[in-house]
Amino acid sequence: MTDLPQEKPAYFMVQVKAKSLEELSVRYAQAAIASLMKMGGQMIAGTPTPLVLEGKWDGNWAAILRFPNLEMAQNWYNSPEYQPLRDLRINELTEGGQILLIEGI
Repeated sequence: MTDLPQEKPAYFMVQVKAKSLEELSVRYAQAAIASLMKMGGQMIAGTPTPLVLEGKWDGNWAAILRFPNLEMAQNWYNSPEYQPLRDLRINELTEGGQILLIEGI
């Protein structure tokens, strides 16, 4: 009997500088979380005040999103449903930030 390979989860690591946390929540986050949940993702952590242990943090919102695998994560990020939300976040609601997608182990 052979063991089937297990899929590796994928994580978005988010650090953004929101112009207004309230606007980000009302206009973006609620719809973004609903769309990622439809595509198998979940928000597993989010805070305006992460504990910085090393380096420099220049944001006011940090979050971690989890998907069952890298393909599902990329499909959500590139989906027609998420595109207008991504554009809204980038063009209106934030003043920069970083979003990383990493595969778990």
